[in-house]
Amino acid sequence: MSILIDKDTRLLVQGITGREGLFHSNKMMNYGTKIVAGVTPMKGGDWVLNGKVPVFDTMKRAVKATGANCSVIFVPARFAVDAMLEAIDAEIPLIVCITEGVPIQGMMRVCNYMDHKTACLIGPNCPGLITPGECKVGIIPGDITEQGRVGVVSRSGTLTYEVLYALKQHGRGVSTCVGIGGDPINGTSFIDILGLFEGDPNTDRVVLIGEIGGTDEERAAEYISDHMTKPVIALIAGKTAPPGKRMGHAGAIIEGGSGLAADKIRVLKNAGVAIAEYPEQIPELID
Repeated sequence: MSILIDKDTRLLVQGITGREGLFHSNKMMNYGTKIVAGVTPMKGGDWVLNGKVPVFDTMKRAVKATGANCSVIFVPARFAVDAMLEAIDAEIPLIVCITEGVPIQGMMRVCNYMDHKTACLIGPNCPGLITPGECKVGIIPGDITEQGRVGVVSRSGTLTYEVLYALKQHGRGVSTCVGIGGDPINGTSFIDILGLFEGDPNTDRVVLIGEIGGTDEERAAEYISDHMTKPVIALIAGKTAPPGKRMGHAGAIIEGGSGLAADKIRVLKNAGVAIAEYPEQIPELID
C-alpha cells in the first residue's frame, strides 16, 4: 500500500518529447509505471517510447482520451507555470513538477489559483515520488529502495537517495517516498504529507529530511507534536552553512538569523522527533 501513487496510477507526461522527458519516461515505464499519454504543443498525433504512448497537443484532450489521473512535468522553467496551470484546469488530481528554476512570482500565481481547486501539486524542483514495486513518478532511481513500511518525505533530492539506499542496506523498505522540493514556494508541505502517512495503515513510521531556510520544519514539528501518533525520525542538512549563502536549493538560505539548522533540530527534538546526524544513522534510529 502507499499514499498518492500506486499500481493503478495512470500517468501523463508533460514535455514527453523533450530530452529529459523522454529519458525519464523510459525509466518510469521500465519500472512499471503506467504512462498513458504525453503532452507537447504542436506534437499531437505523434507516438513515443517505441510507439506505445500517444502524444497530444493539450492536457484536456489527453485526459479525456486516456483517463490520466496524474501528471509529471518535464518542461523548461519558462513554460513550467503554464504547464502547471494547464494541468490544474484539466482536473488532474496529482501534479508533479520536476522543473527547477521556476520563478517565485509564477509559483505565487499557481498557488493562488490552486486555492480554488482540488489538485495536489508536488514540487517544483523536486525528484518526485516512488512507491516501491508499484509506481514511480519523477527521477528517483528505482533500484535504491524496496517495499516496506517506512514513509519518507524530503526537501532534498540527493539526501533522499542516500537515505533510501541506507534503509535498503539495512533491510528496511519504504511505503512511499515523496520529494516535496526545496524552493521557497511549492505546492505541498511537510504537514500535507505527514498527515497522509499518519492515516496510512501500511506506514509504521516516518522519516523527514529537511534543510536550512524557511520555517517548514518548525511547522512540521508543531504538527507532529499535536497530531502524529507514529514515530518520526528527522535529518536536517546544513548545520555548517554560513548565513546569507544559498546552499543548493533556492529555499535553503539563512536570512536574518532565521532558518538555522540548530533551531529546526531543537524544535523537532522538543516534539519528540529522533534526530539523525547522517543518513546511515537513520536505520539505527528506526530499529
